[in-house]
Amino acid sequence: SGSSLMFQDNPLLAQLKQQIRENIPKKEGVIRASDRGFGFLEVDEKTSYFVPPPYMKKVMHGDRVSALIRTEKEKEVAEPDALLEQAVVRFVGRVKMFRDRLNVVPDHPLIKDAIKARAKKGLDEKSFKEGDWVVATLKRHALVDGNFSAEITQLIADKDDHNVPWWVVLARHSLAQIEPADLPEWKVIEEEELPRRDLTQVPFFTVDGAKTKDMDDALAITKLDNGWELLVAIADPTAYVAEGSELDQEAAKRAFTVYMPGRNVPMIPRTLSDELCSLKEGEERNTLCARLLIAEDGLLLEETEFFAARIVSHARLNYDEVSDWAEHGKALDIDAGVMAQLPLMKAMTEARIKWRTEHALVFPDRPDYDFELGENGAVLAIHVEPRRIANRMIEESMIAANICAGRVLGKSVGYGIFNVHTGFDEESLDGAIDLLKSAEAPFEKEDIASLSGFCALRRWIDSLDTRWLDGKIRRFQSYALMSAEPGAHYGLGLDAYATWTSPIRKYGDMVNHRLLKAVIAGKTPGERPSQELTEHLTECRRLHRRVERDIGDWLYVRYLQAAAGSDQVFNAEIIDVMRAGLKLRLQENGAVVFMPARHILDNKDRLECNWDNGRVYLDKTEVVYELGQVIEVKLSEAVEETRSLIAKPAVALVPGPAPEAPAAESTASESSEAAADAAPKAE
Repeated sequence: SGSSLMFQDNPLLAQLKQQIRENIPKKEGVIRASDRGFGFLEVDEKTSYFVPPPYMKKVMHGDRVSALIRTEKEKEVAEPDALLEQAVVRFVGRVKMFRDRLNVVPDHPLIKDAIKARAKKGLDEKSFKEGDWVVATLKRHALVDGNFSAEITQLIADKDDHNVPWWVVLARHSLAQIEPADLPEWKVIEEEELPRRDLTQVPFFTVDGAKTKDMDDALAITKLDNGWELLVAIADPTAYVAEGSELDQEAAKRAFTVYMPGRNVPMIPRTLSDELCSLKEGEERNTLCARLLIAEDGLLLEETEFFAARIVSHARLNYDEVSDWAEHGKALDIDAGVMAQLPLMKAMTEARIKWRTEHALVFPDRPDYDFELGENGAVLAIHVEPRRIANRMIEESMIAANICAGRVLGKSVGYGIFNVHTGFDEESLDGAIDLLKSAEAPFEKEDIASLSGFCALRRWIDSLDTRWLDGKIRRFQSYALMSAEPGAHYGLGLDAYATWTSPIRKYGDMVNHRLLKAVIAGKTPGERPSQELTEHLTECRRLHRRVERDIGDWLYVRYLQAAAGSDQVFNAEIIDVMRAGLKLRLQENGAVVFMPARHILDNKDRLECNWDNGRVYLDKTEVVYELGQVIEVKLSEAVEETRSLIAKPAVALVPGPAPEAPAAESTASESSEAAADAAPKAE
């Protein structure tokens, strides 16, 4: 061994090695793992290099690295050489014990290796057990330090806790698990300049879900000669939460109430959201109100009045009973003053829907899926709740009220929290117009860049008999954002939209309340919301959708475990075509499932899943599946560990003898690859 030591210190040899390394071509890219030990270095969409298993031990899925590209066994391979950006920093994982030593395995479908771990100061190492869910931070990276190690910073839950899906997903996104703390006492911060009208005699009513406690909005409607007058009364949390106070800052940080299957985490203390501000039947409440005038044909007139008032809700109705009355004539045993308003509400709603369908845009009706949970987090049932007339009554009233707030804030203040949506981003316009030309759509680029043209396009697409173009064009559409400036909302077909109807659960609505109160009181409004705030609100809204989806995915796997491997047939809509297979949504319960290409056809070479076209081709020419199509599938597996649901066609694509069952190894690996595609990327 003496001689090898001599060589190690030999400066000439070191220099030679360095020269060799410098002459080897290098590429930068992102590591994509497979769960069979090997991986790929993705340099760009077209180029990737194979990374053999031994080299994969030094990196993690998602790492950005520079790598040496060399030929081994007549194959170009990449050897990761330097870490440019570490993919995993803070992560959720599970404890694994090796010879009584603490290790942690990240909760990610493509990261399988256990990482040596220690507990951070103040946590007892001995308290952690195999399978516990924890938050950890990666402290050493193998490419930099020769090995991986992590520090466990928090215990989330032990493996038998039935609330694991909720606690883990909230922890993954660094969100609070409970509402903000109560204040010792709640006082109304009464604004002297804000006169409150006494409307306690007006028969306001609320319509909500049967279980709702945080009721934001109450309505009252009267018939006029040429239309309707609608009073919208909204809960008033800013009467209790002072601007800039600790509670206000906490609400701003949370941005929204987090709604999840089976529970919510309020943005403000429950005493406010569910009690003091909630518009409960028979209770006198402070509200911010708007008086809207709606013409017979559904046009929302310009003149709107905003004012503060005290009201009492005369009836707490729920969606189903109101819809049953409207659709099936089922009697309602309620306050006569409220009952008299329901036919007016129905007529006004129908007029508004008709008007918006012709002059703006109405979202296609997607059902809501409601999880019914048992004592211990078990999913007892998933109810499909179609959007019925009562949901539309509230929706149309709120949209109208938010349009009015958009007008008033835009004209009287010049800023606020607006929901804006540009239709297509600049860079997507070309792709969108190429697609439309190929579909022979009668539109030019400047048409679809304008609000009216975008509306015309959406109406044209919705009138087609296939959903394929709809699925394809959505890939080019931009996201809705929160903005301090007024701007159009193409998705709704409106020139300005500012929500103020949910201040108990949206911080932006609280901001708009304060600005509207200043307008009512004739005071100078507070300052323009910062870009930091609007970006934070946009980001949180996306995050919360992911949280809801992540927990949903977990519960769906629990719920559908019994159906996996059975002959139960589901109708499923194709929502994405990926290289590895199809993503579908089961219509009877809303679960998203993955159908790997090899389940569609044993001989993968005959099949092409083309993302660009949103179609699946057999033998290069025959289209067998396309985006938006509804097909019948069966579930082949439900894997809780990766929260993945794997499907296969209910009827074989190509008739013939049943194929041999594939080896178990490949099913597991395909399913977790699918899960990785469908799962959020590691933090």
